[in-house]
Amino acid sequence: MSTNAASSTAGQDRGALMATLGFPLLVILGGLIGYALPDVTSQGAPWVNPLLGVIMFGMGLTLKLADFRLVFVRPLPVIIGVIAQFTIMPLVAVVVVWLLQLPPEVAAGVILVGCAPGGTSSNVVSYLARGDVALSVTMTSVSTLLAPIMTPILVAWLAGQYMPVEAGPMALSIVQVVLIPVLAGLVVSTFLPKAVDVISPILPWVSVLAISLIVAIVVGGSRDRILEAGFIVLAAVALHNLLGYVLGYSVGAVMRQAVPIRRTMAVEVGMQNSGLAAGLAATYMTPLAALPAAVFSVWHNLSGAVLAALCRLRDAREVQRTT
Repeated sequence: MSTNAASSTAGQDRGALMATLGFPLLVILGGLIGYALPDVTSQGAPWVNPLLGVIMFGMGLTLKLADFRLVFVRPLPVIIGVIAQFTIMPLVAVVVVWLLQLPPEVAAGVILVGCAPGGTSSNVVSYLARGDVALSVTMTSVSTLLAPIMTPILVAWLAGQYMPVEAGPMALSIVQVVLIPVLAGLVVSTFLPKAVDVISPILPWVSVLAISLIVAIVVGGSRDRILEAGFIVLAAVALHNLLGYVLGYSVGAVMRQAVPIRRTMAVEVGMQNSGLAAGLAATYMTPLAALPAAVFSVWHNLSGAVLAALCRLRDAREVQRTT
């Protein structure tokens, strides 16, 4: 590798790591504002869906039609990954709820997080972990497009015993705030690529600002019960996320996929679209049910950075062993 190429790669690594670690700080700030000013932030509940639309439109702007090429060129890892996404995390959520004996509202929120599609920040973490980034983008895109069908069905089935769930309105909401904005962004990126290139550096920060506002709204609405439920929610989120990483990687190993693909599967399965989960919980459940998603927004970026560091450390040791 040339010096310039190495320098460019190092710069990209630093930028990706800064984003991965910077995002949780902004989300935490949003949570603190929500906690300090609950009367103000809780009034923003009607803005949750529009903010989600902004996030998903930004995701659509980062996509290209070529991102779906892997579905046809290498369908097996895509199929394995997406099936794992919509089976492992929902079922692990049920197990976590049972193990920790979570109260009904928190239980429903944890399950909703598990039924959400892959998170957009997973692509950055997959890059940092030296996974298969093209596969990561494709898996996130496909799971997001399937969300209007899969998420409401799974939530109604698994979380319905803890809280009433309206699958039909939830599906319509996901179409409105996820599918349509993502497709609109994809259309814009296809026909106006130069304009998208100009604004692409700020897109991740716009998305995290929108997520931070959603978290502030969620925390403001559940402020009275945060101290009571905070620790158990953090424990549930951490366990859910860790098991997602382990089982996602294990599925790739069992299916004899290459190590970069296993890493991507671990990241894609373990990291969820917590912004979508928070919005759906706030709209169709309660602010307390949205708290697990708000905590997940912070936690999975931090844990993803640690996972990426461990993957890089392993690669460095392999290099030392073979030289």
